[in-house]
Amino acid sequence: MQQQAHTIAQRLLNLYRQAHVIEGGWAAVNKVFIAESNDAQVITELENLPTGKRLVAHINNLRSGKTPMDSIDKDLLPYGGLMSGATGNVSLTKEEIKQLKQALDSFQPTTESLDVIKNLPFVKKFGNDWVDDIRSAIAFDNDMLTKWRTVAQTDKAYKIWNSAKELLSETLTERNRAQIQADMLEYETYLPMFGDAGKEVLSKLRTFMSSLS
Repeated sequence: MQQQAHTIAQRLLNLYRQAHVIEGGWAAVNKVFIAESNDAQVITELENLPTGKRLVAHINNLRSGKTPMDSIDKDLLPYGGLMSGATGNVSLTKEEIKQLKQALDSFQPTTESLDVIKNLPFVKKFGNDWVDDIRSAIAFDNDMLTKWRTVAQTDKAYKIWNSAKELLSETLTERNRAQIQADMLEYETYLPMFGDAGKEVLSKLRTFMSSLS
């Protein structure tokens, strides 16, 4: 029972950390937090995880009605709000904004289209933080932010895809099983984006995980 509570707590924490790229945002993830945190053991496990106490505080705010179901208290944002696109510490020139708009208008959720975005000179200069820094730079434009969410989801999806394929190529171990359990929510969120191939990988992950049960 404790292991199951730990797995649920880890899933909720992963969802909390990735809320900025989940379709539906806080309105979607808050419903999951409420639905899956009824067990006191889950709350206890959350409190023992890094940043878990912040999520517990957020869940308590939701349950009390202090925080609406489509938002979060700014003081409880994951990563101190640095992933929300609202920092305002990054800026782009008018020409860079123009180039980005053109790239976003033609963006498709493919590796080729993703590479076009990632290889823009002003995107490359942000290194590994490109998703969040560009989000911050275009926080003033809701239309661009909506399109950027698709870019961020696509980038995350391919990372999850590669992670899943790598795990499936490795030898079965209890450590891998625990990792799959902890990350299953992300696999269930992103792998279906790859259609039948993604669903097949998801099925293999579940079989892979249960084979050691």
